[in-house]
Amino acid sequence: MARKISVGINWQGPLDYKALLEKVQIADAAGVHSAWVPEAWGRDAFTTLAVLADHTQNIQLGTAIVNTYSRTPAALAQHFATLDELSGGRMIIGLGTSGPQVIEHFHGVKFNPPLTRMKECIEIINTLMRNEPLKYSGKLFNLQRGFTLRFTPVRNHIPIYLATLNAKSVKLTAELADGWLPIMIPLPKLQSEINAVRQMSVAAGRPANALSVRAPGAVVVTTNVDKARAESAGTLAFYIGRMGTFYAEQLTRHGYGEAAQAVKKAWEGGSRAAAEAVPADLINAISCAGSVEACIDRLQAQEEGGVDIHSVQVDAKDNREYEQTLVKLVG
Repeated sequence: MARKISVGINWQGPLDYKALLEKVQIADAAGVHSAWVPEAWGRDAFTTLAVLADHTQNIQLGTAIVNTYSRTPAALAQHFATLDELSGGRMIIGLGTSGPQVIEHFHGVKFNPPLTRMKECIEIINTLMRNEPLKYSGKLFNLQRGFTLRFTPVRNHIPIYLATLNAKSVKLTAELADGWLPIMIPLPKLQSEINAVRQMSVAAGRPANALSVRAPGAVVVTTNVDKARAESAGTLAFYIGRMGTFYAEQLTRHGYGEAAQAVKKAWEGGSRAAAEAVPADLINAISCAGSVEACIDRLQAQEEGGVDIHSVQVDAKDNREYEQTLVKLVG
């Protein structure tokens, strides 16, 4: 059976839009399940998704992620309903709360309470997708005029995936979402974490397989393993040292507390020092880089842990090699 492979899009730095579109079209033809466009404080996600929706046929398109603060729930519903129409029903809604540094110091919006914001956002989006009058009484949103979208959405429900970390937000994911976008779960802990979420789904009266899970780490097919590992270390260092406390707490919970504290301390000397402080065993647990065969082994281990959708990167010399590699990964 074919694997559900997903690819990501760069959100910062220089970007060749023509090359990006070609890569996603190749992925579409190769049977890749989905392409995910992030949004942080670089490019917005929806402009790129509109281009991809108009120039692809089968590949599903998601946000990984957009936050629930910088746009109202109704604005998010408008975006996704429009893109779902443009793509012929291929959108995936990927949501997260981000963190107070980004929300308060980039967007200028008060961060708290994140869980309430997420819950109400999901409920409002779902109401609008069902084309029901929007009459909503929540703790944050009080919407009583009964607005509906002035067009009929292609689907009455677009799958919603949540990027969540702590116990309460993961529980909300299990209760309300269609998918989970976890992050920084070491491979040895993957099965127990996914099993716990599935048990929460059952406790909420849902099937155990109500949630689809996208892998928390990337698998990189490359001949330059050192470069890929250095990039992984740099990403880990940035999230641990710069992006608040959430990610260090996550790794601490999974047994990497000493490593997280060492990286945070090293960050005081700069990003390079912090990346050098990331231990090799943490890089190995979070990510994989190597040959196609080595990466397929990692995908199989992730599947055994309960992963449904894999995140891959392919460092290819040309588009032909890129396509051939994707085909092998899809299987």
